[in-house]
Amino acid sequence: MQQDAIIIGGGFAGLSAAYILGRARRHVTIIDSGTPRNRFSVHAHGVLGHDGKSGAEILAEARAQLAAYPTVTFVQGEADSAVGAADDFNVRIDGHDSIPTRRILLASGVEDRLPDIPGLRERWGKTVLHCPYCHGYEIGGGAIGVIATHPMSAHQATVVADWGDVTLFTNGMPEPDEATLDLLAQRGVSLQPGVVTAIEGETDTPMQVRLASGKGITVKALFAAPDLHLRGTLAQDLGCSLEDSPAGKIIATNAMKATSIAGVYAAGDNARAFGNITLSSADGVMAGLGIHQSLMFATAHS
Repeated sequence: MQQDAIIIGGGFAGLSAAYILGRARRHVTIIDSGTPRNRFSVHAHGVLGHDGKSGAEILAEARAQLAAYPTVTFVQGEADSAVGAADDFNVRIDGHDSIPTRRILLASGVEDRLPDIPGLRERWGKTVLHCPYCHGYEIGGGAIGVIATHPMSAHQATVVADWGDVTLFTNGMPEPDEATLDLLAQRGVSLQPGVVTAIEGETDTPMQVRLASGKGITVKALFAAPDLHLRGTLAQDLGCSLEDSPAGKIIATNAMKATSIAGVYAAGDNARAFGNITLSSADGVMAGLGIHQSLMFATAHS
């Protein structure tokens, strides 16, 4: 049976879009691999009404609620190809099953690619973090590090300074300009030159940031901005335009989350410069509205 929409990615954006479309009695299939971006974080914060729950718990509740809508179907797997045009797409799952659909929503998110520093990845989502608004409060103040990974890292350090005593590890990046140095000083951020060679200590305790000089500096938490990479190649395969964001390439969309390809929409971290659970959910709602209206008016004018 042809679907009104196939949603590729069952995270917060994808499920929010499915909720809108399911309530409009549209036939929707959600294809999800079960590997959400925030699976490394034990708790989610900044989500109104769900503070402190894990992302997995919130998603499970959402899936259980969506199961009450008879036109919404879940498929476990990876969407590995999508071909066709508006009103006549086909999406293939895991190399064999193919589902026809009128619309596609790309909501599979991004991959976080961290600097290749021993000890960093093991702490990701625990004491190595990316967003102070999500995790800063729980640090409880004290010594916090920011490791420079791109030109915006100095700005990140000035923001993180509201949550503790910050050291910016320049990590071989060029020293900030005079205006930025003045702002860092105003915000009480210390600069530590030298390349970071390792993060040492137990994964759930204060860590030692080891420099090439041999010097070690103890911090309670470390913020690092990863490079973001779109998951999979479906956006490129379908011909969707991409655009630059401060963290990497994202899918270009309009206000209703339509991409440059008719019938293809994108929402969540793969279509936002900055994101969290709330913003991804809102993105999905907008995509759901956009898809529904495109289907409704297409039917009205057919």
